Amino acid sequence: MRRRARRTALTALLLAAGATACLTGCRSGQGDTSSGDTTRSAESTTSAASAASAQSASASASAPTTTPTPKEPFTGLTGAQISERALKATTEARSLRMSGTVPDEESGGTIKIDIALDRRGDCAGTMGMNGQGEAELIKTGDTLYLKYDERFLRAQSKGEPQADTEALVSLLAGRWTKMSAGGADAKEMAGFCDLDKLLEDAGDSDDGTPTTVTRGKATTLDGTPAFTLYETDGSERNTVYVATEGKPYLLRFESGSKQEPGALSFTGYDEPVPAESPSGEVLDLDGLDGMTT
Repeated sequence: MRRRARRTALTALLLAAGATACLTGCRSGQGDTSSGDTTRSAESTTSAASAASAQSASASASAPTTTPTPKEPFTGLTGAQISERALKATTEARSLRMSGTVPDEESGGTIKIDIALDRRGDCAGTMGMNGQGEAELIKTGDTLYLKYDERFLRAQSKGEPQADTEALVSLLAGRWTKMSAGGADAKEMAGFCDLDKLLEDAGDSDDGTPTTVTRGKATTLDGTPAFTLYETDGSERNTVYVATEGKPYLLRFESGSKQEPGALSFTGYDEPVPAESPSGEVLDLDGLDGMTT
């Protein structure tokens, strides 16, 4: 039995209402004997929630344009060996940006995310649910900043008394708020910005379920040279794109699961994360009684 192909990661609570989030990674087996594919174990995911950047707009969740190229990288390597190299490169990154769409287990809808994060625990990005508005998140140092638009707040307040919803919208819509990242209300959200934890989870092994990894072909992904791998688990086949120039980073994961559809792109490796404190008035949720700049 091979080590498993790990594709799971962390869970993050973005709102009091709650939404779950997961990141994919890929893990290969050892002792491969085939040049085309190999068996390994896997646990699939992609559920996510999070975040926001005042400096970065939400990335498009549409499938990227791919164009075959004649280049044949990774000559002589099996799919599992390529996957192993991608996992090693990705888990050694100092920062990255992930964007795309994933299913929300809580609501049964879709979450759209675009977030950059680094090993210092800083992050910045955006998050929207079911096309119903957007929330922005920034974590820098020990402070977590959040800003929600009106549509997002109303969607998250569905089922609440109208007066409570109007009061919430009046208080929070379009305004930056802040709280201690170490506080009880922010702890799980702030944990989502922990790249060390995210990459550690992506590299974990384990459920013992056999998964086959096969080589695809050289292509380009939004202009970046890439190589395609296919992960087959029962009737499901996921598609993974790995960079062929520079380090073999994971570039994109596309779920083939009808129960957990979605796709995540990974860019911005080792680039600075634009996590800066918002300017202007910021509502201090820990104080609950004033505005601060």
